[in-house]
Amino acid sequence: MDAMTDPDHHDWGPFGRPIFDDPKARHLKRVGVVDIGSNSVRLVVFDGAARSPAYFYNEKVMCGLGAGMSESGVLNPEGKARALSAMKRFKLLADGMELPTLTVVATAAMRDAKDGPAFREELEAATGLKIHVIDGEEEARLSAQGVLLGWPGAYGLICDIGGSSMELAEIHEGVVGKCVTSPLGPLKFKDMEGGAEARKAHIKTIIKDLGNALGAQRDRLFLVGGSWRAIARIDMERRGYPLHVLHEYRMDVQAVTDTLTFIEGSDLEELRKACSISSARMELVPYAAEVLARLIKTFKPHDIAISSYGIREGLLYEQMPQEVRERDPLIEACRFAESKDARLPGFGRKLYKFVLPLFADADASRLRIVRAACLLHDVSWRAHPDYRAEFCFDNSTRANLGGLTHSERIYLGLALLHRYRNKREGTHFEDMYSLLKESDVTEAEVLGKAMRLGAMLWMTDAGQDKARLSWDTWTKRLCLHLSEDAAPLYGEVTQSRFTSLASSLGAETVDMLITETEQE
Repeated sequence: MDAMTDPDHHDWGPFGRPIFDDPKARHLKRVGVVDIGSNSVRLVVFDGAARSPAYFYNEKVMCGLGAGMSESGVLNPEGKARALSAMKRFKLLADGMELPTLTVVATAAMRDAKDGPAFREELEAATGLKIHVIDGEEEARLSAQGVLLGWPGAYGLICDIGGSSMELAEIHEGVVGKCVTSPLGPLKFKDMEGGAEARKAHIKTIIKDLGNALGAQRDRLFLVGGSWRAIARIDMERRGYPLHVLHEYRMDVQAVTDTLTFIEGSDLEELRKACSISSARMELVPYAAEVLARLIKTFKPHDIAISSYGIREGLLYEQMPQEVRERDPLIEACRFAESKDARLPGFGRKLYKFVLPLFADADASRLRIVRAACLLHDVSWRAHPDYRAEFCFDNSTRANLGGLTHSERIYLGLALLHRYRNKREGTHFEDMYSLLKESDVTEAEVLGKAMRLGAMLWMTDAGQDKARLSWDTWTKRLCLHLSEDAAPLYGEVTQSRFTSLASSLGAETVDMLITETEQE
């Protein structure tokens, strides 16, 4: 038993005891979900920390079940064949992974098509799986729950666009409110009679009705769905944005407006190649852009966030007990990583206490990132020493971690980079530093160097603290306090790291003090 899972430990702080190995969460360690959408059929298998799971397996087949359905009223025959083939494959994969359950949901195309019930029976007979065809309001609710998986306590309006429908849901303080659905899926616009003018009038009428149903909305707009993500990726390209992580990417109304104009005036094939967007997805982007233009004009959100989490993550959230839902997804993921990969699981908690005096004025949101960094400080020790710092930065900025803004990703990455090296110049990601204020860059450096020092004072004694820091911001005095039995740890390398930390802090007085070891 280690310090991460020892039930006798009580000093867990405001985040509570790690829950990923708790019996309440153990059944969530591997959960399979299939989403049969109008445009694609996707299998996702979640694995890992119960509150912030990793994507153990993720496969998508662009079937286009809803293509042409607005004219024919039936599912696309070619899409049905591809969906059937995909479902047979997914069933075999699930069996091979020994998944305890595989939840299958179907959305707009299957629920609206005349031959939807018959195709559902065909799929169930071929795979032995139960397929749940959900209505639009339920789809909206599940998508909203997916957003809550990554943003506990989030508020605003969720907008999930699929191939054949678009759903809206309100969320406030972690609770899903009113849910509505509409037929504004871009697949339905491809062959619409009357061309652009008819489309524009149709979109305007429906979104006006949605606005009347939901009332005034002035909070954050969360965009869920592949077409929205494609538009966000184009926005990144237009702006020259350096961090190509779509989850938690932020835009304002003006940025979206500029990007929609940019799309309209661009060569779509060249834009597709530049942004690495599939041909099938890019074909739908102009239609989705028309919907988004009217959406932001009607609801006037104060800002816009992209969510990579949607209905599939919502299905996982549905299975979580409330105690698990209330946990911080970032901290739980970092705890899980430490328990799995660190050389001494549990040392991150001691390290957090060690560096905390340097962050006496930090607010709760910043202390949360400091704690995450301490939990992750040693999980990359297997990487080659020459590349370990870059590996840490790359991993933390691009990892599938929920509950992190882009600036927080960069801060976390910089701190972990400085955990392994003093200098941050000369890397291939220096352009990302511009996403932070200069004061935050310096603070991340201090955190990294403090962790780098603390890692030299590695002692497994679970009793009194053997090492601690004190920092007086008025006198600029930095002290390292070591107990008598820990004093031999203050070797040449430790001294060098302490001096480097003092330099980053701008310390004017630097002391190492030895305190008498208390007798038990």
